[in-house]
Amino acid sequence: MSNIIYTLFGEGKDLNYLQMGCRAFVMFFITLFLIRLAGMCSIGMKSAFDAIIVIMLGSILSRAVVGVSPFFPTVLAGAVLAIVHKIIAFITVRNDFIGRIVKGEKTMLFRNNKFLKQNMISSCISHKDLEEEIRLRINEDTTENVNEIFMERTGEISVIKKGKNVK
Repeated sequence: MSNIIYTLFGEGKDLNYLQMGCRAFVMFFITLFLIRLAGMCSIGMKSAFDAIIVIMLGSILSRAVVGVSPFFPTVLAGAVLAIVHKIIAFITVRNDFIGRIVKGEKTMLFRNNKFLKQNMISSCISHKDLEEEIRLRINEDTTENVNEIFMERTGEISVIKKGKNVK
């Protein structure tokens, strides 16, 4: 049995095509499990916090596929990352202060018919970027019907139209 496992998965850095293919096959399912363990928001990469788990898992777990690091300790390191991500996500849901530290805050970019230049500069957003978002979000070419524009915690731009009851 151990001969079959060695033939299929190899050991160390000197792996053949079959061994790397078998490792990649197994690691795919392990990675899928760890991403699910970390939480569904990781898959959508809604924030830098969520992107971190995907990037780090990919980086760490790929080491086991190519044989640079031992298989089981590498999987354990990935599991630790997924669990830490899940715990921090759980805490951020219940604690707004920690949520702001981990996920950031929205930034107002436009209000009362004025572009908020300092906020735009700190968010690395130009007037042209906001004009594009207005066209994409509300299908208009001016700020005439725009009440507010925000850069959300995810990095996306949201445009709030003026309503009938907005003063």
